[in-house]
Amino acid sequence: MSLKAQIDADIKAAMLAKQKDELLVLRSIKSMLLLASTEKGAGDEISGEQEMKILVKAAKQRKESADVYTSNSRDDLAAKELMELAVINRYLPKQMSEEHVKAEIEKIVAQTGAASMKDMGKVMGMANKALAGKADGKLIATIVKSLLS
Repeated sequence: MSLKAQIDADIKAAMLAKQKDELLVLRSIKSMLLLASTEKGAGDEISGEQEMKILVKAAKQRKESADVYTSNSRDDLAAKELMELAVINRYLPKQMSEEHVKAEIEKIVAQTGAASMKDMGKVMGMANKALAGKADGKLIATIVKSLLS
């Protein structure tokens, strides 16, 4: 089942269960997907990779907003953002542990023959592509820097 079809089914279920907060988040995700599919040059359908990028971006926005709200003692708004993040995370692949990410990046470093920080761009490109949606970009960058320095 495609992501769009899954979202549509979940919207119907949320409507029947009268879950207003969840429904709002699901409609937001659907809106982002529709917007991406109607962009100039996108064609009718968007790829699974593009869908994943959209979801990762939405999850990152929610997490950052929750952090800002928490630091400003606005726990009510932070709770709302975290609830939205939980709904979005249902559609993302399970996040890899730091050890697994490090092992994957070590394979990529060996594969590319990277030896110094000059090769960071090459390693980051391959790592981001291989670990898209499975690991946080900041974590990937930190591990790559530590391995190449």
